Amino acid sequence: MELSIFPTDKGESVSPYVSKVVDMIRDSGASYRLTPMGTLIETEELAEALAFVEKAGQILLALGCGRVYSVIKLDIRPGKGGRMDQKIRSIEDRIGTVDK
Repeated sequence: MELSIFPTDKGESVSPYVSKVVDMIRDSGASYRLTPMGTLIETEELAEALAFVEKAGQILLALGCGRVYSVIKLDIRPGKGGRMDQKIRSIEDRIGTVDK
């Protein structure tokens, strides 16, 4: 899953709020990767992925955010773990090293 979630009512810089969400993801033990536009999270089950969305929203609302914007993308492939790294390797096998 790719999750982008942030408050729209806290000004231009929302990193103080987003960092609390990333902290929760990091502490969960799930495999994740922070990107400039969102956070990739790999889970075994769809329910686990959706639980991150719910927890992230709860965190931001608890921090006093009056309006929260969220976008999620899901790539559901049962029985396949380690997909974040495998997808990169698949491209690199074809074109060589890419900027990470």
